[in-house]
Amino acid sequence: MKKTLLITVALFIAVVLTAGNEKYYQKMGETLGQYATCKSVDDFQNLANQFNRISKMETAEWLPLYYEAHCYIIMSFIEQDVIKKDGFLDVAETAINKMIELQPNEAEVYALQAFFYTGRLVVDPASRGQKYGPMSGQAIGRSMAIDPTNPRARLMKLQNDLGTAHFFGNDVTPYYAQAEALLASWDKFEPKSQIHPVWGKDQVVGIVNSKK
Repeated sequence: MKKTLLITVALFIAVVLTAGNEKYYQKMGETLGQYATCKSVDDFQNLANQFNRISKMETAEWLPLYYEAHCYIIMSFIEQDVIKKDGFLDVAETAINKMIELQPNEAEVYALQAFFYTGRLVVDPASRGQKYGPMSGQAIGRSMAIDPTNPRARLMKLQNDLGTAHFFGNDVTPYYAQAEALLASWDKFEPKSQIHPVWGKDQVVGIVNSKK
């Protein structure tokens, strides 16, 4: 009788957890679908707010924090005001730090951190290059040490290398070849779930097309 009761309780808990998980995935899927219509700072602010609400309800999940930070990083690139740029990045940094605490062994989190450091750098390249360039490189290294096939980490590395080559007037031809190779392999990378990151392919296409 006791054994039967324990099995029944275990099955009940499993059903509750599965239902909760499905609700989380559904909400995340619906929210992620709004990326396609985001164009302005206000659009991304609204989307970031939605991910923030999800993260507060799903405190053990790192992906809502990931996308909240991603929105703020994008906002920093769209915004023209330098003070507002850094303000957006401050919020992104808070989300990234929480995300890393939750998932310190995930390649995607460090690829996004590298993107964040790039955002900090481009606010003022002349004064920030020496600080944030190496920090971005370190984050890329952590990501690729966990998963050398991660396309977003490879994209960040390519952008950093290409930018450095342009800055010093070095030959950029090898990097365009790397971009073509990355683009060719992009769709072979399989995300861990339907709500895991997939962004970046359009940026690779942009690099490839800029060669022409």
